[in-house]
Amino acid sequence: MRRLIVNADDFGLTSGVNRAILEAHNRGIVTSATLMANSSAFSEAVTLSQSAPDLSVGCHVVLVDGSPVSDPNSLPSLLGRDGKFHDSLTTFARLALQGKLDADQIEMEVVSQIRKVQGAGIVVSHLDTHKHTHMFPPVLRAVLNAARACGVPAIRNPFETVKLAHLLEYPDTWKRWFEVRALRNLAGKFREAVAHAGLHTPDGTVGIVATGSLGQHFLEFLLKNLSEGTWELVCHPGYNDEQLQNVRTRLRASREHELRVLTSAATREALTQQGVALISYQQVFPSSVRV
Repeated sequence: MRRLIVNADDFGLTSGVNRAILEAHNRGIVTSATLMANSSAFSEAVTLSQSAPDLSVGCHVVLVDGSPVSDPNSLPSLLGRDGKFHDSLTTFARLALQGKLDADQIEMEVVSQIRKVQGAGIVVSHLDTHKHTHMFPPVLRAVLNAARACGVPAIRNPFETVKLAHLLEYPDTWKRWFEVRALRNLAGKFREAVAHAGLHTPDGTVGIVATGSLGQHFLEFLLKNLSEGTWELVCHPGYNDEQLQNVRTRLRASREHELRVLTSAATREALTQQGVALISYQQVFPSSVRV
């Protein structure tokens, strides 16, 4: 059996992103979304989620870009001189791999973000991280500890298995593929750590290499080549409006394009033809934690 969780990241980023995620859920194939606790449109996202009881909502943990939820004075290893998270994933990765990020500070901030989402009345079904920072082992351990402390049952498996030979007709994805492939050796330790923590995770993720270029043909290609098991498709629907122009993100026009793909009749037809069943995080990894 092939099952697919379709998760929209960046819930709460802007009103246009919020609106697009609900449209992609109500009229399309999005089954889950992850909410940013430190986002400007957080309260609106919470309200909108209440009108979509079948949308599984998790926490999109932010450790790169933006401001913390915890007291900045308690997070010196995670922040720059401006009191905000580092805006470079490369900088964050270097600090993580050099052991310069304090695990207790990471856990404290992740707990604060999860608790904020739970405190808004949302059953947090799963976790992922902005720019997949939890793929680094020192960060992962702290994130898993926070998830256990907050009763969150599942976490994204951020490792994609698509082969470069499959991407020959998609040159826009090659650079991204090499970046993802360079960290593939961390996948084994990831699964061991998740199992040891008693959490659940899908078999893997698809769509990471397509971030910013997820078109109709490429999505159908991913569905056709999906292996047996439970997988997660990462997507970023949104509206490229004035509010988004004021946000630090490389994903702008691509968000509207993804929305069209996620809500198209052709996508529904492809799922049916390939025998891929849509499922949400809450359905496959149910949580008993209520607020």
